[in-house]
Amino acid sequence: MVTRDDVESFLDRLSHGGAVVREVEPSLWAVRPAGLLDFDVVVSINPPVLVLTIDVMPLPGDAVQQAALTRRLLELNASDLVHGAYGIQRESVVLTEALELAHLEYEEFLAAYESMALALPTHLREFAHDRVADATPASEAR
Repeated sequence: MVTRDDVESFLDRLSHGGAVVREVEPSLWAVRPAGLLDFDVVVSINPPVLVLTIDVMPLPGDAVQQAALTRRLLELNASDLVHGAYGIQRESVVLTEALELAHLEYEEFLAAYESMALALPTHLREFAHDRVADATPASEAR
């Protein structure tokens, strides 16, 4: 079984690659990926799993936009995400992944972390584009 010390070792290896890791509280860390990415991957130990979570964006207030976004998130879950899935937590969209602690190895942890960190920027560009397009009045869209 992977321990807290093992998870800290995984996170230390990420920090050597440029990620910024800070412990928020015992067994809960915020990891800022290297580069220009402006989000944290929250890593928490919740036996029997290790959970990686990214707070993506607030839900749109408009019901039609919310329905379209929810549909698109489900499509991305089915087509684009090898690790993790989009979900809704309170009034926010989150990207989350749970990894079983029983036999977790660094390579599996890294694959999940990188998959989430690489997929999100592409998806965020799409979401931002859709929000701008939805906010454009019909007379200007022609």
